[in-house]
Amino acid sequence: ETRSEVLDFAASGFRDFTRIAASDPVMWRDVFLSNREALLEMLARFMEDAQAMARAIRWGDEDYIVDRIQRGRAIRKSLIENRQA
Repeated sequence: ETRSEVLDFAASGFRDFTRIAASDPVMWRDVFLSNREALLEMLARFMEDAQAMARAIRWGDEDYIVDRIQRGRAIRKSLIENRQA
């Protein structure tokens, strides 16, 4: 039931976001292991950011939530303007 609920709420971006899951797992295993250190560093940063966002949501830190969304929005805009996305 949870899976169908997720798919009901997922937009077309979900398909793009999950395209790696549809790719060759052996190829991605090799990519991940070949880039182990960089991926581990980025995953650690992601987990820190996710934990900080969870705390902000838990404690109702509206300013932090808005700031992070604005920062993500600015990064996305910059990538699009520089044709990197």
